[in-house]
Amino acid sequence: MRSLFIDTSSFFMFLAIIEDDHILVSKQEEILTDMASKIVPTIDSLFQKVPFEIKDIDTIFVVNGPGSFTGVRVGVTVAKTIAWALKKKVIPISSLEFLATTPVSTKYCVPAIDARRGYVYAGVYDQELNVIVGNQYILLEKILPYLQDGTLVSRDHLEDSIEPSVDVLEIVHKHQNDAGVNPHELVPNYLKLTEAEENRLSKE
Repeated sequence: MRSLFIDTSSFFMFLAIIEDDHILVSKQEEILTDMASKIVPTIDSLFQKVPFEIKDIDTIFVVNGPGSFTGVRVGVTVAKTIAWALKKKVIPISSLEFLATTPVSTKYCVPAIDARRGYVYAGVYDQELNVIVGNQYILLEKILPYLQDGTLVSRDHLEDSIEPSVDVLEIVHKHQNDAGVNPHELVPNYLKLTEAEENRLSKE
């Protein structure tokens, strides 16, 4: 199976082309602004390094959130466009589950993304990526009890957290037989309303 993996849910753009059990080529780059203008040229450059074209892939895996509202939207839009144009299977992946592939020595892995004002997007996973506590928008202090047997993993330098060391093959292997979704039905999973939506609803 040949796959394209897309993650733009944070300030790191992570892209990989995978064939069966091998990462043929990958790219991780910190991008603080203008992710939209850089992702397509980067995908093109990666396919120039493998012996097949983008039309020859079978599946697109895309991280659809939670995370940066703009970043998530960029990755989802690109995945939808490619999947629709080439009639390819597209499988959404949770950004928190992807972070949870980070090896830890504790019973649980607790991936978290800073959502500001004391809140985080977080979940709790065991060593086999089974969901112990589902992904949610939650006060940081409410996940602290899980850290007695767990390790906090975050790119956002949360207190007592470790930097992620993600394993793209692990997440792909887990989800490679998922049914996938229709490209038109692929949407970002923000876990909460955007600030603009919250402000609009508060005025209604």
